[in-house]
Order: sequence, then structure tokens, then C-alpha cells
Amino acid sequence: MNAPRSDEDWRDLVRAGMPPCWGLIAEGSGGAVFESGGVSAAIVPKAPDRSVFNSVFYEDGEELLGALDAVAAAYEDAGVNAWTVWVPEGDVETAAALGRAGHSLDAEPRYMGMALSELRDHGAPGGFEIAEREDYAGMADLNEIAYGYPPGDYAALAEAPMPGIRIYFAELDGDAVATLGVWPHESDAVVVWVATLPEARNRGIATGLMAHALRNAGDDGFRTTTLQSTKLGRPVYEKLGYRDFGAAHMYERRKGA
Repeated sequence: MNAPRSDEDWRDLVRAGMPPCWGLIAEGSGGAVFESGGVSAAIVPKAPDRSVFNSVFYEDGEELLGALDAVAAAYEDAGVNAWTVWVPEGDVETAAALGRAGHSLDAEPRYMGMALSELRDHGAPGGFEIAEREDYAGMADLNEIAYGYPPGDYAALAEAPMPGIRIYFAELDGDAVATLGVWPHESDAVVVWVATLPEARNRGIATGLMAHALRNAGDDGFRTTTLQSTKLGRPVYEKLGYRDFGAAHMYERRKGA
């Protein structure tokens, strides 16, 4: 597959990898995937209060709204207290309807991507070591610490195998201080679960780790790379050559809110 040509095609590419990626985590951690037409909901009872794991994706807004009660019932039956719908920023009608249904805007990550041929070379990383190992628990632990979540909140990530993923760690004096995964979706290298400990930030570690992982992805034959970026991560990704293709609005419904 060649790289997309338009911003809309790039957004579609980012979104295409999200349901299967979240579905692996849901099913691999003992949960399930609810599907109705073009609506896909990852149901992750291992993370009942973390809406990012319990994510809903859709292709058509009207179809989503028609299935919303069934989706809500599925989460209720699974004991999930918080779940979120990923809404493209231009879909104002669906966003408004979700607001009326009890959802609130919780976060606005960015859809980002690039052709791997456009990766900006930052040279060999310095000052830290890079290790690659299939350590889901280590990746989960670093994400919990980096983003300030209690131990165990990312247990689903620790337990769910994702076939084909390559997991990387940056280490200082033998201790892991940053991590990320690169998961294959067709010819797209999807970057997931990027985290850097606070004490290791602003030292070029995340940039060097990602550059190393993306060079490997290019060597593996991938054509593109995509991700969803937080505000904190966006400057790192732009430095590597990623482009911003718009916001995703995460509309969360939380029990008791």
C-alpha cells in the first residue's frame, strides 16, 4: 500500500488500525468486543475505570447512535464504569448527540502519521541503552508510572498478547525509563503505549527510542506509521517527521458522573 495522499485518507488510515488494536487488548485480557454494523466497542473489565481501554469506534454517526443503548448495556453488564467514544473533530452532530446522552469531552488526542521514507534521521541514540523484549508487564508498569495511574490500572495491557508487536525500552543504568510498542496493521506500523518517566523527559530519550523503532519498522517492510498523540507527545513526533491530521474528540461516559 502506498502512503495516503490526502489528510482525509491519513485520518482513515489512523482510524482503521484502532478497532483491531483495542480488540486484541479486550479479548486478550478476558474481555470482549461488541460489534454492530460499523460500530466496534472494546469491553475491558480488567480496566473498569479507565475509559481509554473501553473505547468505541464507528464509521457512521447515525449507526453509532442507534446502537448506543446496546453498547451502554454491554458495558454495564461487564461491570465497566467508564467508556469513551472516539469522535472525529468534524462530526459535530454525533458529538452533540453524545453530549445529550450523558457523555462529556474528556480528551483531544491528535491523529498523526507519516511515510516511513520521511523519517528524520536523528542518528544513533546516546546516553542510554535500547532493549527489545516481549515484556508486556514492563510496558504496562511504565505507562502507569509515567501517566500517574495506580498500580494495576494497566493490567489489561500486561495480559493481552498482540501478535507481531515489537516492544522497546530505553534504559539508564540498567533501569527502564521509557517504552513503546510498534504493532503491525497491514503495511502500517502503529505506534502504541509510548511512555517516558518524568525524570527522564526532555533528554531526547523518547525521540531516540522512537527513531530506532521506526528504522526497524522500515527495514521490516512497513510503508507508513500512525499513532494517536497526546499534547505532551506531539513535539516528539513532529521532530521525527509525523504530521498532524486533526483531533479525535474522546466523549466519555462515566458511571455516577
